[in-house]
Amino acid sequence: MAFESNIITFIGNLTDDPDLRFTQGGAPVASFRVASNRRFTDRAGNQQEETTFLNVNCWRDLAENAAESLKKGDRVVVIGRVRVRSYENREGQTVWTTEIEADEIAPSLRWARAEVTRTSGGSGGGQSASAGTPPPPSDDDVPF
Repeated sequence: MAFESNIITFIGNLTDDPDLRFTQGGAPVASFRVASNRRFTDRAGNQQEETTFLNVNCWRDLAENAAESLKKGDRVVVIGRVRVRSYENREGQTVWTTEIEADEIAPSLRWARAEVTRTSGGSGGGQSASAGTPPPPSDDDVPF
């Protein structure tokens, strides 16, 4: 595997339940937003807090498992690739968004417990684990 430098690990809480949709080709995709708080002391000695929100997209079996397992408020660890894209809104303005294309999503066990239930095959078409991660979908397959 080649070295990839576009990897992010983001820890935070889901702001809503995951939204599971299907592309025209039938591929499942789930999206949700994760919020992460950072507390710090400014130069004047005052306690400050800033919140970073990132949208997360996940595909195929990961999408179905995330949609079934996660809910608003859950603390998660997301590992994936940063993706910056643009689109035109209804007013014709270009909007830029930064999001994570997730490779792995896990519940944070810092303040919670989780029970793991293995799935059998899922919608992955029977691919074995040794087949590797399928390539990301093309932009034509993105449902938004």
